[in-house]
Amino acid sequence: MPMTVRRLFLSLLFALLPLVYATARADSAPDTLALAQEMFPAADAVGAFNGKPPAAPVRLKGHEIGYVFFTGEVLPIPAYSGKPVNCLVGFDLEGRIRGVTIVHHEEPILVVGLSDKDLARFTGQYKDLPIQDDIRIGGQKKPGRSTIDGISGATITSMVINRTINLGVKKVAAARHLLTREDGQTYSFEQPPPLWEQLWRARTVHIAVLVAGLFLLLCILMFQDWLARHPTLLLQVRTVYLVFTVVFVGVLAAGQLSIVNVMTFTNSLLHGFSWESFLIDPMLFLLWSFVAFTVLLWGRGVYCGWLCPFGALQELLFRVARRLKLPEWEPPEVLHERLWALKYLILLGLFGLSLQSLARAERYAEAEPFKTVFSMHFWRDWPFVLYAVLILLMGLVVRKAYCRYLCPLGAALTFPSRFRIFDWLRRRKECGRPCQICARDCEVRAIRPTGEIIENECHYCLDCQVTFWDDKTCPPMVEKRKKHERAAKLSTPPSG
Repeated sequence: MPMTVRRLFLSLLFALLPLVYATARADSAPDTLALAQEMFPAADAVGAFNGKPPAAPVRLKGHEIGYVFFTGEVLPIPAYSGKPVNCLVGFDLEGRIRGVTIVHHEEPILVVGLSDKDLARFTGQYKDLPIQDDIRIGGQKKPGRSTIDGISGATITSMVINRTINLGVKKVAAARHLLTREDGQTYSFEQPPPLWEQLWRARTVHIAVLVAGLFLLLCILMFQDWLARHPTLLLQVRTVYLVFTVVFVGVLAAGQLSIVNVMTFTNSLLHGFSWESFLIDPMLFLLWSFVAFTVLLWGRGVYCGWLCPFGALQELLFRVARRLKLPEWEPPEVLHERLWALKYLILLGLFGLSLQSLARAERYAEAEPFKTVFSMHFWRDWPFVLYAVLILLMGLVVRKAYCRYLCPLGAALTFPSRFRIFDWLRRRKECGRPCQICARDCEVRAIRPTGEIIENECHYCLDCQVTFWDDKTCPPMVEKRKKHERAAKLSTPPSG
């Protein structure tokens, strides 16, 4: 990150902090009676929320006909955003759920990506389900078990919502002696194991494949010098790994990391850290753990160059474009260095918004096309699809244009990269003085004309390391090879 850009970033950040913290966010309280009447059309009053856990009686002409409660006050399970999804749930005295309304959430996929109709379709499935049933998403319906459909593209969020409703309604009803067993005895509520344990068990195969893939990448990094001396093999290994990243990590495992994860983590540090909110998605937890490890050893380039599904997709599409002989364009040096600053400015804006309102920041985080491509599989409103397609088309002409100039996640990863422990990329004293081969060949132009690798912009493709060991390309290596050949020739006795 250029010094002037870094100073600008920090100056704007410190100037923004007082303004952000001075801005108060007021969430309007929901009209409980109006919401309750959607579930109990005949109701004319809702009492006070009291008891443990708190719930409010719904009345008709002074008689109780059911209860309503907020899941955020009964069972506040952190969801994907790190914050609970707060729902108003109503059930009648006959033991039937009368309705569910989502009153507040900060889930990225629900903020932008799903319509109110999609959410209403999901919550509408709870109407008339028995409160004593084990309500599950998917699976077979059995006696004592009810099944509903999840939210497409928001599997974890829908599982969290279902768990808060399924357990919350039992907890409230049991405390008011409205939930009984078949033998007539009062239902005793036992806290089940954490949701994250259930999710990890459910994704055992995905976890095993991802761990194997991460171990393979670690081996590639550890033996990078040997691979760099075998460029054909390195190219094949890298190509296969990029396909693995797109298909498995991105499409099948939904493991595309996002700046939203960074904002959520920062927000949790400011407002109460909870491991459960990060363990809830095993794919993201494993990926972030690996990224944290590799950033300290190799820098941000390992993720950006190998593990980012969108970056891998751009790289593969760019190769296809070259095979089709489509035109390629590289910005002039003076423009190229200034375009670098864009991703830091986008990061600054999103970070400032997240301090005031995480939900608002998540809306503007649509600057990342990741959700459209890998979470929603392009099944979105046309402006989002058009934006993602334009980004991909731009990458056909300018190699990894989004990654180099616009990605706020890549910008965020440059900051911990400054604490990198080792310098694994080899250079020679002749690099840049006068040799410019690596600088010209670098796929993201992260090598200065003077020969230094700009670590914050490097995507760790290892092309420069292939050149470093190539005795037919690298001038010092060429000279060394020729000396050996001359020495061998002189030491060989003349024939005859």
